[in-house]
Amino acid sequence: MRSVRVTGVRVGRRRDAAVASSPTPPVSWTVDAPPDWRARAAALRLDGGAEHRIGPDPVLRAWPFAPLTAGHGAAHRLEVRVQGDDGEWSEWSDPLPFVEAFLTEDWSAPLLRHPSPGGPAAPLFLRRELRLPTDVVGAALLTTAQGVHRVFVNGVEVDDHVLKPGWTSYRDRLAATVTDVTALLRREQQVAVITVEAAGGWFTERYGFGPNAARFYGEQPGVSVRLLLRHADGRSTEIDAEGWRVDPDPPLVASGLYAGEDWDARREKAGWMRSGFDDSAWPPALVEAFPADVAVEVLDAEPVRRTAHLTPVSVQQDLHGDTAIVDFGQNLVGRLRLRIDAAEGAVITLSHAEILQDGALATRPLRAATATDRFVGDGSGTREVEPAFAVHGFRYAEISGLSGPLAAGDVRAVVVGSDVRRTGWFTSSDPLLNRLHENVVWSLRGNLLSVPTDCPQRDERLGWTGDAQVFAPAAASLFDVDAFFGAWLDDLALEQRRNDGVVPTVVPDPLGAFSAVAAAGWGDAVTTVPALLAERYADADVRRRLAPAMRDWVEACERLATDDGLWERGFQYGDWLDPTATRPDKAKTDAGLVAGAYRVRSARLGAEALRDAGDAAGAAEAERVAEHATTAFRAAYLTPAGRLLSDAPTAYALVLAFDLAPPALRPALGIRLARLLRAGGYRLATGFLGTPLVLDALLDAGQEFAAERLLFQTACPSWLYPVTMGATTVWERPDAVRPDGTLHPSGMVSLNHCAFGAVADVLHRRIGGLAPTAPGYRTMRISPWFPSALDHAEVVQETPFGRARVRWERRGDGIRLSAEVAVGTRAEVRLPDRPRFEAGPGVHEWLVQDPAPARADPPDAERGVDADLAVLADAPGVCGLVSRILAEHSPEIAAEFDAYIRWVPGRALRPELIAVSAPPEVIERVDAALRAAAG
Repeated sequence: MRSVRVTGVRVGRRRDAAVASSPTPPVSWTVDAPPDWRARAAALRLDGGAEHRIGPDPVLRAWPFAPLTAGHGAAHRLEVRVQGDDGEWSEWSDPLPFVEAFLTEDWSAPLLRHPSPGGPAAPLFLRRELRLPTDVVGAALLTTAQGVHRVFVNGVEVDDHVLKPGWTSYRDRLAATVTDVTALLRREQQVAVITVEAAGGWFTERYGFGPNAARFYGEQPGVSVRLLLRHADGRSTEIDAEGWRVDPDPPLVASGLYAGEDWDARREKAGWMRSGFDDSAWPPALVEAFPADVAVEVLDAEPVRRTAHLTPVSVQQDLHGDTAIVDFGQNLVGRLRLRIDAAEGAVITLSHAEILQDGALATRPLRAATATDRFVGDGSGTREVEPAFAVHGFRYAEISGLSGPLAAGDVRAVVVGSDVRRTGWFTSSDPLLNRLHENVVWSLRGNLLSVPTDCPQRDERLGWTGDAQVFAPAAASLFDVDAFFGAWLDDLALEQRRNDGVVPTVVPDPLGAFSAVAAAGWGDAVTTVPALLAERYADADVRRRLAPAMRDWVEACERLATDDGLWERGFQYGDWLDPTATRPDKAKTDAGLVAGAYRVRSARLGAEALRDAGDAAGAAEAERVAEHATTAFRAAYLTPAGRLLSDAPTAYALVLAFDLAPPALRPALGIRLARLLRAGGYRLATGFLGTPLVLDALLDAGQEFAAERLLFQTACPSWLYPVTMGATTVWERPDAVRPDGTLHPSGMVSLNHCAFGAVADVLHRRIGGLAPTAPGYRTMRISPWFPSALDHAEVVQETPFGRARVRWERRGDGIRLSAEVAVGTRAEVRLPDRPRFEAGPGVHEWLVQDPAPARADPPDAERGVDADLAVLADAPGVCGLVSRILAEHSPEIAAEFDAYIRWVPGRALRPELIAVSAPPEVIERVDAALRAAAG
């Protein structure tokens, strides 16, 4: 068959390994073929057996074979071939080797605990040595834990996972890891020594704020281990729970996610992982029945791993040589790996922080998290050390207790996070914009840590549902997060069931009553995130699976609404961290308006999911709620003239983005949104919920200049201001570091937060111009926005069907636009100089007329100096004249104006450039001076 090749064959949703996490995993593949090739059918073959023919759709297809039965250790090969419209079949794909890794029965193995822990959250080191029957031909190790652990067989760690098995809704389920350990057994001796190192991790951590922090799940870690043996005659047996012994004084002295780790090398036992070690003085492990109400599941999601290593950009050692401050040049999430030679009893202390103040680590933002690791030497010589279960958010580290010089090669930062695959890239001609995008990438890397966290450094690191739902689109533009969010949504549904349909503000939920509140924009993660996974990955199964949870959330919000259809009672986070507000929860946008807007949004999404899941009655009820809530919203908040009673940018962004206004009023709403931003000097005036929507709202309303001015603003607060201050991740607050270098005085000053990084999705969809219009990018829209500040931009997206790309570049004859469309997909192309048209698979190029700057003047009632500036845009001396007048009022405003003029060299000065945040009397002086200049 002509140049048709099946690639990218995949079992399940994970991207990191070929693993069947269930008996019937979904199957996917991609096709390399000529642009005019069309698929008619596909055939799949398992282990060289009979082929199964199915339809041509290559994304998350239902398992076509009999269910798998082994559950662990069994290896298979999957092959795929495709048929074209011409009837010809391709060759079979390269076989995809994959293994079964799921449970075939309820978990019954007991938990092993310390028989006499010396205090709360005591680390647990376990050992068991056993002789295997001579007919053993294979072995699988299955483990789970209340806490975090790593396992060794005959001294070799069985996998490269970190903090396994991860964080789930511990009261409902624990994750299990299934590993084939046949190759680690000593076949010639038939001896297996299994050792386990465990710590409390998320299970024993103290959650809460200030003096209210307490352990929620349990006081001590526990581990459950199963070794399943396969015999030559086909039998399977499992070792019993007897024979486990506990190290009475393990070298891991203390461990906490917030506190860090203490390791005392003097307490290490040589040879304890090998056969023949004398553990007769060790006490037997406490064997405890596994809790009957907790399920154990193998998750179809990528585990946490070490994903990168960074070397320092500088090492500053003090005059005494015992302390060094290391700068890695990048705020990251992970820990240090250190090469040292520590004398017996010498204490090496590793402290972490995101920023320096006056040359020292700034630890105030960490709050109660000490984020400190300690290593006590044993005098055995040079060695490398790395914490086993600690993870910190940091750029800088202070290493004290050194006995000599520390070279850059002696220390590395080990980056840790869920091992999701990078699938999206963006670049442009603006280095600040590129750095902003890279900052979002690093923030996502750090905050995708088993669950989607808010921040990685302080005493919090929780799965806030509001944060997740606003940054999920950006995460999906940058990484394949289908499996990651799918697993987290299952925990969300479990926690929601405990809360009478209300989605907690934190998932998993260790905060109890604190997070058991119905908060708009937070609980709505139950509808928006599954909808996103269906849109970006064609994962309709997750949305169908969550449909009942969506129904419960819609019903819970309906109970909280008043008879007139409004939701204006109860606590709301609202547009959290509005930078123009005096308190995080006192945003300018009315909290009731925010709640009403999200209520409509979730009811609409819920109706769609329930209809797809076959729940016609639930879909009809959700549609009724949406219609009633929309009518009530318009009556309460929207005026006939296209104004909102809550006259703030987020209010207008919500109404425009969620389609809550009649079409006739959308232009007026867009004009008012642009006007409000202009009045604020085009600085960020939106919080967590408004910021992801504001650029889309402006662009859809035709307010391109306002969108450009807002995006490229560098004054504080703005997206680019942190970049100008040297940020390498996204900040929780756009003004977390003040222009004078001091930290915001609040107790919430994370320098690694994802929420404001939601803008990365806009960079991909609007400037890059690539967005899905059917599930999984089966059809997509190519419609770039050409900001005057950019000379070129490019976006690349690895879609479920293959690679898609858009690049544009300004040249003398216009804008050169090229696009790549994957096989099996189509694109609707929208360009400013021609009618819409379709493009099929392949590479395309077009020459686009450079659009003239938009001059959408406000209505007469809102016209000011702008109305007469069009003719003066290029008048000699205009810029200097305006700058002098502004300087008399405020040097800061004048400096901003001058910087903007430098930012657009060689381009026409547009009227809106004069719309800085000056009072009316100054604008009147500008107006009068310009009129005089015009004669």
